[in-house]
Amino acid sequence: MKHGTELAPLMIERKEENLEFSPSQNTATRAVASTLGILLGLSSINHGLLETFQGNHPTSGFFVKALGPGRSWTVWAHGSEPAFTLVHNFLLTGVLATVAGLLLIIWSLRFLDRRHGATIFLLLSVTSFLVGGGLAQFLLFTINWAVATRISASLEFWRWCMPSPVRRILGRFWGGALTAEVVFFLAALQIATFGYFPVLPRDTQVLHRALIQLGSAIILAFLFSIICAFAHDIEARPRPAQGHEAL
Repeated sequence: MKHGTELAPLMIERKEENLEFSPSQNTATRAVASTLGILLGLSSINHGLLETFQGNHPTSGFFVKALGPGRSWTVWAHGSEPAFTLVHNFLLTGVLATVAGLLLIIWSLRFLDRRHGATIFLLLSVTSFLVGGGLAQFLLFTINWAVATRISASLEFWRWCMPSPVRRILGRFWGGALTAEVVFFLAALQIATFGYFPVLPRDTQVLHRALIQLGSAIILAFLFSIICAFAHDIEARPRPAQGHEAL
């Protein structure tokens, strides 16, 4: 009996080790961060291609319109899609923005959950921003970087913030919120490029208002998907307290 009593603490210690957090548990958080990273990469490529269409010409300064004026296939006759660039040449900045977008997509798909994945994602995003990848992405990639740092985190703060019943409810909606974010983002990108949406008139004032509303919807859906993903991942992992009760 004494020997069994001595083994009990060791068994408890081993169970605690087995219940330690594993980075692979935050699957919903990784999906949310990776999805937005891919969308930001697509946006950077979109800006880059539009900038290359303007040819080997100098920019008028640091702030440019990726979509130049006078394009017959878009309603934006005076251009659109504002961007910032340190490279004062449309062709070169477009190539760099496109490459940065491709790297963002690859990194978000394959390497975002690596040890320095969030840091490199931030560096790629800042690079995209500085070479004409778009102005609107600044807020989104900053938040997404913060989310990416939580892929391998314990999320204890969020466990404390959200009671278990609330987590169980919210955890069901992360996929739907993420889907809504993707739809809103792609719709906004399409309107910003072509100025066309099936239910909207080809009026620039109406389309501007639609872009503002879609931008707000993207941010809200993104924030909601983050909270729901945190709730899902917290509920999906084992609880040390349950392991102790089983002993």
